[in-house]
Amino acid sequence: MKLSKILLSLILLCSFSLLQAADIQSLRSPDGRITVTFRQTDKLYYAVNYNDQNILWYSPLSLTVNNQKLGFQDEVISQLTRSNSSVIKPYWWFRSEIPDEYNELELVFGGKYSVIFRAYNDGIAYRWKTDFRGNVKVQGEEVEYRFPKNFQLISHQVGDFQTSYEKNYTKAPIQSLKEKDFTSVPIVVDEENLKVAVTEADLYDYPGIYLTHYDNNNGRPYLNGIFPAYPEKVEKADHGSFNLKVLERADYLAQTSGTREFPWRVLIVAPEDKDLAANDIVYRLARRAQFDASWVKPGKVSWEWWNDWNLEGVTFRAGINMDTYRYYIDFAARHHIEYVLMDEGWSDQFDILLPKPGIDVPELVKYGRKRGVKILLWTVWHTIDRQMNEALALFEKWGVAGVKVDFIDRDDQIAINFYERLAAEAAKHHLLVDYHGCSKPTGLERTYPNMLNFESVRGNEYNKFTTPDTPEHNVDITYIRMLAGPMDYTPGAMRNAAKGQFFTSYSMPMSYGTRCQQLGMYICYFAPLQMLCDAPTEYEKYADILKFLSEVPVTWDETIPLDGKLGEFVVLARKKGNTWYIGALNNWTERTIRIDLSFISEGQHQAQMFVDGMNADRRGDDYMVISQRVNNSTPLEITLKPGGGAAIRID
Repeated sequence: MKLSKILLSLILLCSFSLLQAADIQSLRSPDGRITVTFRQTDKLYYAVNYNDQNILWYSPLSLTVNNQKLGFQDEVISQLTRSNSSVIKPYWWFRSEIPDEYNELELVFGGKYSVIFRAYNDGIAYRWKTDFRGNVKVQGEEVEYRFPKNFQLISHQVGDFQTSYEKNYTKAPIQSLKEKDFTSVPIVVDEENLKVAVTEADLYDYPGIYLTHYDNNNGRPYLNGIFPAYPEKVEKADHGSFNLKVLERADYLAQTSGTREFPWRVLIVAPEDKDLAANDIVYRLARRAQFDASWVKPGKVSWEWWNDWNLEGVTFRAGINMDTYRYYIDFAARHHIEYVLMDEGWSDQFDILLPKPGIDVPELVKYGRKRGVKILLWTVWHTIDRQMNEALALFEKWGVAGVKVDFIDRDDQIAINFYERLAAEAAKHHLLVDYHGCSKPTGLERTYPNMLNFESVRGNEYNKFTTPDTPEHNVDITYIRMLAGPMDYTPGAMRNAAKGQFFTSYSMPMSYGTRCQQLGMYICYFAPLQMLCDAPTEYEKYADILKFLSEVPVTWDETIPLDGKLGEFVVLARKKGNTWYIGALNNWTERTIRIDLSFISEGQHQAQMFVDGMNADRRGDDYMVISQRVNNSTPLEITLKPGGGAAIRID
């Protein structure tokens, strides 16, 4: 009896309460709108309601570890509840303070494991927790989302575990998804009067999840989780392979510590489409920062690869040479751009300790330091993985600010461990990391704040060589891809095509949509390393645009989604200091929008507005700059042309 009392006291001291396990209690969000209910029969099932509307029918979950199926038959011996109401103060984010409010229920099973559920006001999440000795093999994880109707599914179908995660979204009923055409996450399900999104958070030492619709679901609108098994045989790196193909996979997903918490399975609920555009539940669920990251400095980047080092009106041959990089550094210095990225070509791709003849990185670092500009270096992932210790030490010695790492194209356990290992080692050398050809973020940027950006999107680079990014796609990724975290789309194209006028050009690429859509991306797309993808000599033709790009922040103190509809348009407001910025992106349908300014302070304010010109539907580079006085009681009315956008600054 004394032992039981002591145990109970310890639990209460930890702000948990011990409940009877005969019936599993329900879990409600702090505002009471979301309810999670449970059934335990052959295994554990959970259902989710929003305002008494069922949005997810009873869905099973289980985990197979060392061939033991967790969640089957084992008794729930206790239920631990906890409530949290705190504020996260990130090193950088799109909010300077993140409210973190949730209710938690931990179901403790008799077999040394538990399942933790959390209910937030904007979604729910669950994860497995185990307490086994030594290392274990995870043979499988059962994840299933049983939607009550055959709703529309907006998803990024990849159909391959080796992918750069750079395809357009497909919109079709859940049951039309073919098993072989499985999707990456996040995905969004349109439940008619609200949107439900699925993704994952706090992924480490474990493979990423994908979703499919099994043929044996018998016509039911269910989505099932699948995972890339552990890579048992991978092709050898040679001088022709940027990414390494998995040739054989094991019969298990991961070999990992038996005492650990597994990734969160996340369900986001958005009563209005616009709510998706500013959701940060993935960040809230991630592990805290592992080190003091006060040295990490987000910023804008002058980038040379997209514009093919294609300068005009200069007195030297532009290309991968010292004169060109000095020009980029001088440009960045004049316009308060913090970084210059030296992309593919500065070194031997398969030996990053060997710069290209004629390229002196330490000299460029020194040249930039005198002008207040730092250098970032591009690398192939398996090259820096192989040369990690020597390369990172050398880059630190040179004074390089960080690395862009490309062509991972996987998220099996080996790849996921690489993301974290490089971030940890780079932090020891005070180096930033930008991942390209990578899987979606899952909150690792909170754990390692030197990880400033992730691509994992069909971005502006595709406009160089294939079917262009459509304005509808550019709207969609604000609502879907950015649920996962920062996104390196690389905006800033200064050649802009109206509908029907696009063509590919590798050396003089363009965007599909208006110039103001490109400018609106600097506000709508969150990227702590935000690229200026076009050539300095293109920006220098437009002093007003260059001034805007020089001043627009890359991290924010506050973010408010103002208006929008998935696939159609989005309007976001973000604040830095005392200045508000409003960004808008539009699909191919011209529309006039009214922007409620009630969020700004009282009194008169000066607004500078970059808006589509009267003829932007005929020539995408047509834009106007309008200055006017505004206040918080009079809405702004602007017209978004087909493929258009807007960028507004309010002081």
